[in-house]
Amino acid sequence: MTSPGPIPLQHLVDGRWIAGRGDHLHSVNPARPSIVVAEGHSATTDDVDTAVAAADRAGAGWAATPMHQRGGVLLAAAAILERNADNWGRDLSLEEGKTKAEGIGEVRRAAQILRYYGNEGDRRTGDIYSSPRAGEQILVTRKPVGVVAAITPFNFPIAIPAWKIAPALVYGNTVVWKPASTVPLLALRLAEALTSAGLPPGALNLLLGNTDIGDTIVNHPGVDAISFTGSTAVGRRIASVAAARGVPVQAEMGGKNAAVVLDDADIELAVEQVMLGAFRSSGQKCTATSRLIVTDGIADRFLTMLADSVHALRTGDPTDDATQLGPVVSASARRTITAGIDAAVAQGATTLARGPVPVDGPLSDGYFVAPTVLELDGRHADVWTEELFGPVLAVRRTADPAAAFELANDSEFGLSAAVFTQDLTRALEAVEHIDVGVLHINSESAGADPHVPFGGAKKSGLGPKEQGRAAREFFTHTATVYLRGGAVRS
Repeated sequence: MTSPGPIPLQHLVDGRWIAGRGDHLHSVNPARPSIVVAEGHSATTDDVDTAVAAADRAGAGWAATPMHQRGGVLLAAAAILERNADNWGRDLSLEEGKTKAEGIGEVRRAAQILRYYGNEGDRRTGDIYSSPRAGEQILVTRKPVGVVAAITPFNFPIAIPAWKIAPALVYGNTVVWKPASTVPLLALRLAEALTSAGLPPGALNLLLGNTDIGDTIVNHPGVDAISFTGSTAVGRRIASVAAARGVPVQAEMGGKNAAVVLDDADIELAVEQVMLGAFRSSGQKCTATSRLIVTDGIADRFLTMLADSVHALRTGDPTDDATQLGPVVSASARRTITAGIDAAVAQGATTLARGPVPVDGPLSDGYFVAPTVLELDGRHADVWTEELFGPVLAVRRTADPAAAFELANDSEFGLSAAVFTQDLTRALEAVEHIDVGVLHINSESAGADPHVPFGGAKKSGLGPKEQGRAAREFFTHTATVYLRGGAVRS
């Protein structure tokens, strides 16, 4: 169970847990902001130097460790996560605001990710090519890139770190990790699992802090690669800084994801899946459905059913099993989202549905945002183009599938999309014409499995994709070996 008082925050540097010496750092329960979940002090720039040096020292030994042994550490850590999923999932819910069921599910997903990469030693690691010269073979092998900086966001405080740290480690790299300062507790949990599983000192270093610590890590000359998830603006700034030093960057950035519902769709299924995509995790997913395109033939019926579903949502304490929608992560997030809704209405949007939020009692100060559906009339509205990262769904009607697919592409982002149709031809047209990194047919736009590539097109992604075997392209580089023996002597 979670302790009654704030949990002390520490940093992991060179295998030791140390107290911070920087600014005061704390996380609060977004449903009850007066409750401090965890607190401590930020890392310092000296801690960054120490952590990067430790990662560099640990690199050669960790890379020389057989991949099966490196994977064994991940498998042992996965077992620790699974044993603690209920308690740590509740911690996640308390600190980040998603429902307890989602929090537990995320801890288990992190374990699944660790297990996938823990078995990497059983998979192919290189290639052999024929040589045009007699007595020679050409081998293409892979080597770790070195010290990897991992910069992770608040919205999946254990799953996203897992899908960066696990491949980095199994491919022989060492890691310096800075999580979002709003959710430090789950970072401690993941680091505890990995160290308890036998990860050697220096292989993973965890530094808690604000933007200045992240900037120091990104700019550090000892960092060889950077994996980032967050906003497009920050991702591009990191890429620019890294490019000046010749450091590769993998960035998963913004999304403004569309769900397209065509006339022949299974309407009940589409309503269910659009609701999940738009409002689960309070809309705080990079793959969340934030735009809805409905063809005219079913628009009235579909939107009526959708509005009824929104009004029936149970918003409240995310640790309550009956809650379907928790708060957003912070007061600043709530202000931004609420301002975006107000701006949309001022620009001509019509409010089709606005769900309930707690207004009295112990949750009245929580960072709740009413789940909201806004219909646009064709005029420009910022809510159609700008990512609010909250439980807000913008709707437009269209005449036919071709126009619907065109509207789906009407974004500078290209992370994910969903199309609802029972016509195979229409589904194939969607695959061909909608420019995204992840496309769902008859399921919600959110969701990613650890064994397949994940990442976006256009301004949603930069560098090699994450997850699956695609992760090798970032966390390793190839070495082409021309292998030839000498003369055979008796």
